[in-house]
Amino acid sequence: MASSDVRLVTKSGGERWWENAVLYQIYIRSYQDSNGDGVGDLEGIRQRLDHLKGASGALDVDAIWITPFYPSPMADFGYDVSDYCAVHPLFGDLDAFDRLLADCHARGLQLIVDFVPNHCSIEHPWFVESRSSRDNPKRDWFIWRDPAPDGGPPNNWKAMFGGDSWEFDPATGQYYYHHFLASQPDLNWRNPDVRAAMYDAMHFWLDRGVDGLRVDAVQTLTENEALTDNPPAEGPTVKAKAGSEFASQQHINDIDWPDNIEIVRQFRDVTDDYPGALLLGEVYLLEHERMVRYYASGRGFDLCFNFLLVNMPWNADAFRNAIEPLHDLLGDEFRIANVLSSHDESRIATRFGPERARAAAILLFGLRGMTTVYQGDELGLPDGVIPNDRLQDPFALAGHGLSRDPARTPMQWDLGQPYAGFSTAEPWLPLATDHPGMDVAGQRDDPASMLAFYRDLIAFKRVSEPLREGSQRFIDDLPEGVLGILREAGNQRAVIFVHMGESRCEIAGWPGRIAIASDRNREGETVTGILSLEPNDAVVMALS
Repeated sequence: MASSDVRLVTKSGGERWWENAVLYQIYIRSYQDSNGDGVGDLEGIRQRLDHLKGASGALDVDAIWITPFYPSPMADFGYDVSDYCAVHPLFGDLDAFDRLLADCHARGLQLIVDFVPNHCSIEHPWFVESRSSRDNPKRDWFIWRDPAPDGGPPNNWKAMFGGDSWEFDPATGQYYYHHFLASQPDLNWRNPDVRAAMYDAMHFWLDRGVDGLRVDAVQTLTENEALTDNPPAEGPTVKAKAGSEFASQQHINDIDWPDNIEIVRQFRDVTDDYPGALLLGEVYLLEHERMVRYYASGRGFDLCFNFLLVNMPWNADAFRNAIEPLHDLLGDEFRIANVLSSHDESRIATRFGPERARAAAILLFGLRGMTTVYQGDELGLPDGVIPNDRLQDPFALAGHGLSRDPARTPMQWDLGQPYAGFSTAEPWLPLATDHPGMDVAGQRDDPASMLAFYRDLIAFKRVSEPLREGSQRFIDDLPEGVLGILREAGNQRAVIFVHMGESRCEIAGWPGRIAIASDRNREGETVTGILSLEPNDAVVMALS
């Protein structure tokens, strides 16, 4: 397939296919290595599509989201982009991407790519030109400022990955701004040439036939032009894993600036030319009202992630407070992307404990909106234990916070093969576990396995009208520690109960049949009077 062609593949699915879809996140470095270099790649993903769609025993997800595979010096493993319209040789080339895309679409599988608009790499030709002189035409493509009167940074802003948000360039005598690493300079989104270039990059991938874009770190796109200092922090309003310096400030001048919404509307203008293309926002704001603005009343993102869910303890009230107000704000027209783990967060089995992993999955699949599954959670994989001499995450290596490496360990296909079938060479990170059965081969044909449980959850969501299309209402007056959610569509009703308390409980008044349960022995059980739940039990019931 010629890499220079455009619109190579006809997309499958309706224009709003994503509303209640199951999205599977692939961290490309850790999914499958096809060429023996210890790092996953595009061809490796293609070779493992049978796990996801179109084969016996497949999960049968609706879409995959692939983390960045663009050319990059890998200071932040691909989130420091040096070319938005190409593929890093580590991961393959455009022909490999086209083959993967074609195979996905042949299976009815949508493919979402990561788009990183806030910043690029210090090695991107745009920045190389920008820093070459103060009068270079691309100087204003980035945010350059003179030093403060004392010679220091222009203001007190702190970077997410530690230290000041400003890096001094001795050759030109100015500082440039970076919200993340110093090797990730922020683009100046107030420059119309920057916008045009980035929209061209969006068109490049949409023209190839991708089914949507997951847009990275949108809350950081623009800043207060006056560069006003940030005040000291008063509460936990920023990402919990941020370094202490970053968390010491209220980020009212460098995050969630109002101009961001206009840019998101322009993102939408681009994707409107591609019917069915998903615009999915990573808007990492922990206040519902602020995040919902990025939907721009139907002219912004189609979906945003609910990141409050990855910050919740195992507590029914906490989860209800993370979900219900957002549901009320979105109303009937809009949906949310529900997520419990990712390449940046701890895995479900580690965060909540393996004994709660199935109940957490039932909650995740029972919620209205898109369900996001991070690779390996369908096996119950825990976070890995990474020795200090194997650390890769620049955030941790700089001493600014917890490492993200434990959640990025290689996918475990077959523990009977070297490196669990991920690679023929030592992987870039060690495996999470060598415990028997913690692999696809060991779980594929086991009806009691976590993998079978996920397959059944996906299949049930696909056929259950209430879970697929239904309204959502939280249930009051339940025993302490029980989270209850009623889903209704027409004359069909389903209820989800998740017991997050510490003692056995009984629930009356909900007769029906248990369709899916964390205790699989209960599936098919008819409840006419009292439903008994042990701690960490969860059920989905079709109501009578």
